[in-house]
Amino acid sequence: MEDTKKQLFVRGMKDGIPIGLGYFAVSFTLGIAAKNAGMTALQAAVTSALINASAGEFIGFTLIAANAGYLEVMIMEAVANARYLLMSCALSQKISPKTGLLHRMLMGFYVTDEIFGVSVAQKELKPIYSYGVISMAAPGWTIGTFLGVLMGNILPLRVVSALSVALYGMFAAVFVPPAKENKVVAGLIIISFIASFIFNKAAIFAGISSGIKIIILTIIISLIAAILFPVKNEA
Repeated sequence: MEDTKKQLFVRGMKDGIPIGLGYFAVSFTLGIAAKNAGMTALQAAVTSALINASAGEFIGFTLIAANAGYLEVMIMEAVANARYLLMSCALSQKISPKTGLLHRMLMGFYVTDEIFGVSVAQKELKPIYSYGVISMAAPGWTIGTFLGVLMGNILPLRVVSALSVALYGMFAAVFVPPAKENKVVAGLIIISFIASFIFNKAAIFAGISSGIKIIILTIIISLIAAILFPVKNEA
C-alpha cells in the first residue's frame, strides 16, 4: 500500500531531524566565520537560508573578509558547489516525469550532501517527502549560523571544535547502513576514501579545488561502478 502524503511528509521530517541537529551544530562555526567577516547575525542567517552549503558559505565569508570582488566570489561559489549538479541529476532519476517545474526547483534548491543521502535512498522520491526533510534540516542550518554569530566567540574552543566535526558523524550514518547490506557499495566507499586521500595529498592535484576534485572522483568512480556492477531494472 502506497504511503499517503501525510505519511511521506512525516517520514521526511523524521529523516530530517538528525540532519537538522547536525546542521545546527556545524553552522555555529560558520557563524563565527561570518562574524569575522564583519557580518551581522541577520546577514549571516539570510546567507545560510539562501546558500545551504557549508563549503560555499565558508568560501564566501572568507572572500568577503578579504574584500574580494563580486566576480571572484561568483566563480568560487560556482566551483565549490558544482558537485550539486551531479547530485541533482541523480535525484532527477528518482522523481516522476510528471513532477512540476516548481517542485523540481524547490527540491533542487535544497540539495545538500546529507539531504541527497537520504533522498537517493528512496525507491521513488516525491516532493512531499523532500519538503518534510527540508522542514527539519533547513531551519537548523539558518538558526545555527545566527546563533554562531551571537555566541560563537563565547563558547570554549574545545566545544567549537567538537561541533565542527559533528556533521561528519551524521553523514557517516547515511552511508554505513547501505554498505552493510551491499558489499559492492562498501567496496566503493573504501575506494572513494582512498582516492580522496590521494587527491588531497598528491602534489600533482594541489592546484585543483576541493569542489572539482569531488566532481572528478564522483564521475570516475560512478562510471567504473556502473560498467562493472550494473543495476538490473526491476520488473
